[in-house]
Amino acid sequence: MSDPSAADSATTPTPSTASSDYTRRLVHLETSGIKRLLPTQAPYRWNLRRLRLGRVLDIGCGLGRNLLNCEPGSVGVDHNPHSVQTCRDRGLIAYTPEELAAAPDCGPGSFDSLLCAHVLEHVDEETASSLLEQYLPLVRKGGPVVLITPQEVGYRTDATHIRWVGFEELRDHACRAGIEVRRSYSFPFPRPVGKVFPYNEFVLVGRAPRQD
Repeated sequence: MSDPSAADSATTPTPSTASSDYTRRLVHLETSGIKRLLPTQAPYRWNLRRLRLGRVLDIGCGLGRNLLNCEPGSVGVDHNPHSVQTCRDRGLIAYTPEELAAAPDCGPGSFDSLLCAHVLEHVDEETASSLLEQYLPLVRKGGPVVLITPQEVGYRTDATHIRWVGFEELRDHACRAGIEVRRSYSFPFPRPVGKVFPYNEFVLVGRAPRQD
């Protein structure tokens, strides 16, 4: 499928996801609109917990929205130091990539699973592949891998989304990274709802390579 906002992205500069402004925007969005009144994250918390991911490495953890729902000892990594600090202020374990590389308990095979939620659409195809190649070795062989991206309306809500990543693109990334695809599904509603509901997601669940 073609990029739903290609016409806009061709003429509009893409904001930086590494800036303090981006972190402030994420903080604002956490409590804006209907989120002030309803537990909108409840279905997504349930979805993560039912996958039984164990100790998670959360790539592109942002403010720690998903990390909050992972088992104790899970770790987030993000290239935005302001977001990393926000995670730490919330009592979570989070590092910049440089800090993660030096962390004593984050070596090869030290995590049960890898989560990459709402990240791949922010980067070009080569960078996305490099991220998976860089962090997959930190996950135990055969451990769960979860890739999540937004559907149409959600994709268009963020000017930092530069590339459409649907089921086909997720499977392609998984194949190139050696991830065994177990299943993919639309969440929390069936696929057509993503054209009108901004929080519908593509979810791919796979297994990390079992051999080097």
